[in-house]
Amino acid sequence: MQRPFKVLGIQQIAIGGPDKMRLQKLWVDMLGLEVTGTFRSERENVDEDICAIGTGPFKVEVDLMQPLDPEKKPAVHTTPLNHVGLWIDKLPEAVQWLGAQGVRFAPGGIRKGAAGFDICFLHPKGSDELPIGGEGVLIELVQAPPEVVAAFARLAGSSA
Repeated sequence: MQRPFKVLGIQQIAIGGPDKMRLQKLWVDMLGLEVTGTFRSERENVDEDICAIGTGPFKVEVDLMQPLDPEKKPAVHTTPLNHVGLWIDKLPEAVQWLGAQGVRFAPGGIRKGAAGFDICFLHPKGSDELPIGGEGVLIELVQAPPEVVAAFARLAGSSA
């Protein structure tokens, strides 16, 4: 089974809570992460601060999320570790291949994410028709930009 894509590394982790100011107290004030942006979406029911660990192509986002409306879905605050984002070198090929293998995707398809990269989500649960899911974890696949793909290739070459 030859995969037509590679998972390069962690792009982000997303942490949800009812009040992102409480999340900021730990991640920004105590641990020293820098807030690099914000994202607000009615469709995604989210108000988030985008923070960063590291720099350059190896920077990992830590998204601190609270719902715009706690009564609506998606309920970004009900799972404290909301999702994990993975850098993918060839997102369209990954989606096509994974779907053909029986992986279930969340609704929405490939689209622009909060940080401006093309993204899509693997559903946390499989179904009868598509039995492979995240086993309770929402997984975001993120198209890596060329500089990230190149940096991971250099890193892989230096460790060989």
